[in-house]
This record gives sequence, C-alpha cells and structure tokens, in this order.
Amino acid sequence: MTTEAIVDLGALGERFTRDPYPVYAELRARGPVHRVRIPEGTDAWLVVGYEEGRAALADQRLSKQWRNASPALGVHQVASGTSMLSTDAPVHTRLRKLVTREFTPRRMQQLVPRVQQMTDELLDTMLARPGRASDLVESLAFPLPMSVICELLGVPFLDREAFRAWSNTVVSSIDAGARRAATAEMSGFLTGLLSDKRKQPGEDLMSALIHTADEEGDRLSGEELMGMAWLLLVAGHETTVNLIANGVLALLTHPQQLGALRADPGLIDGAVEEMLRYAGPVETPTYRFTTEPLDIAGTVIPGGGELVLVAMADANRDPDRYPDPDRFDITRDARGHVAFGHGIHYCLGAPLARIEAAVAIGSLLERCPELALDADPQTLDWRTGMLIRGPEALPVRW
Repeated sequence: MTTEAIVDLGALGERFTRDPYPVYAELRARGPVHRVRIPEGTDAWLVVGYEEGRAALADQRLSKQWRNASPALGVHQVASGTSMLSTDAPVHTRLRKLVTREFTPRRMQQLVPRVQQMTDELLDTMLARPGRASDLVESLAFPLPMSVICELLGVPFLDREAFRAWSNTVVSSIDAGARRAATAEMSGFLTGLLSDKRKQPGEDLMSALIHTADEEGDRLSGEELMGMAWLLLVAGHETTVNLIANGVLALLTHPQQLGALRADPGLIDGAVEEMLRYAGPVETPTYRFTTEPLDIAGTVIPGGGELVLVAMADANRDPDRYPDPDRFDITRDARGHVAFGHGIHYCLGAPLARIEAAVAIGSLLERCPELALDADPQTLDWRTGMLIRGPEALPVRW
C-alpha cells in the first residue's frame, strides 16, 4: 500500500488543465500508481506509464459497471442506459457483437467520399468568410464529426448547438449539478429520437440497431438502445472534434513538421497516428472500479469499488516506449499508442476517427497554404475535467 500523500490535481488549476504532461511525468518518475484527487473532487488511483497503463486498460478485474463503485466515492453514472462503456464481459461481449457488424472498417471506408464532400463544403463556407480568419473548432473540427455521425445514425434534424452544449457539459464540466441537468435534457431528446426511429425506420445505423437481430434472434433492449445512442452520438463526435483540433494545433506550433507534411501529403496517415500519440483527445478513459485488490508494481489498490484512472495521455509519452516522447514527429513510428484504449474496450469508432482526421486535416492544408495560428497558444482555453482534452476554440488565419 502506498503511503504518499494524495496529489490534488484539481488544486493545480489552469496549469494542469492547459498542460498535464509535466505533472504526469513527475508522478511517473516516482512510480506507476498514485493517490490523486481529481478536479471533480473525488479521490482516485491514477496509473501512469505505458506498460502499467496498457495492462490496467485490459485488466478485467477493473469493472466498468457503476454498481461496482464504492458508495463512499459519491460518483454517479452520467449517461443514461446500458452501453459497452458501462458493462463488463460477458454483457459487453454481447453488446459489441450486435454493434460491430454495423461498424466495420469496410463500412467506414465506404464513407470516405461523403466525408470528403462534407469537408469540402465546410471549408468552402469557412474560406468565404471575410477577414481570412476563423475558429477552426466552430468551422471544421466540430461540424464535420457531428455531421458524419448524424448522417450515419440518421439524425438529420438534430439541434446541433443544443446537443453540443449538452455533450460538452456532460464530458467536460466539473459541476455535478450542470452534468445532471445536461444528462436529463439529452436523455429526453434521445428517448424521442428512438421512438421516432421505431415508428419510421430508415437505412441508417440507428434503425438497424433497433430492428436487426443476430442469428440467434438476440437484439438490443430499450435500455441498451438508449445507452448505445448515448455512446455513438457523444463518443462518436467528441473524440474526433478534439483529435482534429489538437492535431492542427500541434502542426501549427511545429512549423518543421507542418512543412514536412505539406511537402509530402502522403505522410498524413502517419501524422494522424503521431497526433493521437502526442496529443490524443482522451486524457483518461471513463471510470473503472476495483472488484478485488490489485497489485501494480508493488502498490496494492484495495478492492471494494475504488476508482482507478489510467493516464492514457501519459502512457503515450512514456520514454520507455517512445524515445524523446515530448517531441512531435510525424515521421516516427507511433504505432502501439493507447489513444483509443486497449483491451475489450478499445474504441469501436477508431477507423472512422482516423478517416475523418486524415481527410479534414489533409484538405485543410491543401486549401489553406498560409494557414497559421491566430492566437498565442498560451492564451487558449482548454476543456476542463480529465476525460476529454482539447481547446475550446482554435483561432486560425490564412
């Protein structure tokens, strides 16, 4: 059992929100497991480093089920319904099987022409604005993934500004009351959406999930459909929004790497992998709870529903895995990063996120040869909390 004092990450304030990597590196130098107080005020066990973090992500003794959380933590499930993010095997296995065939890499690849078309339309609108300046989050990084996932799910009538506000609050706010209110609003919307889809199914993914059964006749229950709608709509856009924003920011603050990509656009796929490693959109994954004591490198984390967080952002910057890890290098072999997780909860939407980022960033650079940051990087406001990492806005000029 560790005897070190609790590290209050919330007390670090803006310094930690803006740049958590040095804090994680300091902790990693002392060992792989630490008692921390997260910005939301809850005490947790934080796992840093690549090998220990990757192992913890795949350790099924760490449960994703909220009923396994210790009441003493005072934490409550935010999203409604039952999804792959709130279940363990074998329930998780069953849910993933029902969804995977609707979310195959081949199906995602077929979306490339439509993703390109959406990107071109958004860039047309952005570049037509007077002043040759814009917020890239507002103009491209948010509307592209939102449009893609809405079309994929068959939700053309979504009030995207309202949904964006709910989603941002749910995944980033450290105010529990605000998160509960946003959850209630979003749940009401999704209940209506599912009801409409039952009455008038279309050729979309949500209709398929409602009406399709597997070979044994298994299909998603109402509670599971609600959970899946939450997962696909929120996770289906939030991560990609911040992958695009973080990736463009990394390029604009590393002119040599930006120049290399401009000189050879064929480097885009490797560049996206380096963006995921260097500045991935998910800092720590959703909560895991101990079901029995865990010994990680000599530190015993008690059982009984203790909260465990894996610093995926730090795992991807571990020098034992990636030489000179704080250097952004689009030519490095970034494979093996855990930006999409690891184990049974590996991100189902990873192929789509990669496609969207490659198309969006590649097209942006092609259309905007003089693209530059239109603000001091130190003045950017960052998303709060430890789940999603990305700037609230990204002012650019061209």
